[in-house]
Amino acid sequence: MAEFVHLVVVKFKEEVVVEDIIKGLEKLVSQVDTVKSFVWGKDIESMEMLRQGFTHALMMTFGSKDDFDAFQTHPNHLEYTATFSAAIEKIVLLDFPAVVVKPPTA
Repeated sequence: MAEFVHLVVVKFKEEVVVEDIIKGLEKLVSQVDTVKSFVWGKDIESMEMLRQGFTHALMMTFGSKDDFDAFQTHPNHLEYTATFSAAIEKIVLLDFPAVVVKPPTA
C-alpha cells in the first residue's frame, strides 16, 4: 500500500510568529505515532507571481490512508487545529497517495 501525504501550502497572517506555529506542529507530530515524517520550509526562491502570496510548505507522510485518518481525528490534532487555523491568511491542502518515482537514497 502506498504512503499517504498531507501537503499544506500556506500564507500566515502578518502578526503571526511563524516559529511558534512550527514549534507547535513539531510538538504535535512528535505526539502522534501515525505521522511517519514531517518536513517544512519557507519559500526563498519563487517569484511572487508564481507563489501567489504563499510563503510556507508543510508536508506530513503517513504509512497509509488509515494512518492519516487516525491523525485527522486524534485529540491533539483537533486541539491544535484551532491555533493553526487562526494563524493563516490563506491555505491550500492536498491529501494524496504517494507515487514514488525515485526513492530517497541514504
